[in-house]
Parts: sequence; C-alpha cells; structure tokens
Amino acid sequence: MIGQLFLIAGAALLLVAAVGLLRLTDPFQRMHAATKAGTLGVALMLIGAILIDDVARTSTGLFTILFLLLTLPVGAQLLGRAAYMSGATLDQIECDDPLAGVLDRQQAPLSERLDGTEPEEQR
Repeated sequence: MIGQLFLIAGAALLLVAAVGLLRLTDPFQRMHAATKAGTLGVALMLIGAILIDDVARTSTGLFTILFLLLTLPVGAQLLGRAAYMSGATLDQIECDDPLAGVLDRQQAPLSERLDGTEPEEQR
C-alpha cells in the first residue's frame, strides 16, 4: 500500500510538471517545472515500484534515481544558459538583467530573428 501511495504521488507530480510546461510563459519557467517536479515525480514513482516489486530490482531503481539526481540539474543549467544566450524572453524578471555583461546574449529571440523583424532596440 505504501508503494501505491508513492506511485500516486509521483504521478501527481508528473501531472504538475506537464501542466507547468503548458501554462508557464517563458522557457526558464518551463524548464524549472519540468526539471523540479519531473525529477521528484519520477523518483517517487521508482521508489513506489521498488516497494511493490521484489528485491531483485532494488539496485537498478536506486541507481536510476541517483543518475537522475546527478544529471538533471546539470542538464537544466545548460538548457537555461542556452536559452538565455539565444535571446529567449524573460517574462517575469522585473529588475535589471543580472547576467548582463557576464554572458553574451542575442538582442532578439530566435523567433524574431527568423522572421526577419528587427528588435525594438535597433529601430
């Protein structure tokens, strides 16, 4: 029964991650929803599967959780950095850009550069 509770909690967190991907506005918020809720949801589901199943697959499940916890934060960091440098919009930042001068950043998002429109700053 405890394993089933872990599976339900994991599925609920994966649902939250999916809703976050659909509802949040900029790439940084979407990345945050996918990596935080998604990682915890998958980990809970694996723990639930370990508790329900026999002991023979416990090490595989634990190594999978360890692998996720070690690699997903690094992947999220790299995705966020790539999105920032490509000029993705920052919808929720109300202050000055804290990375201005630290990382090179495109002046306009990729969609505007592909459309051929000029950024508002250059008009």
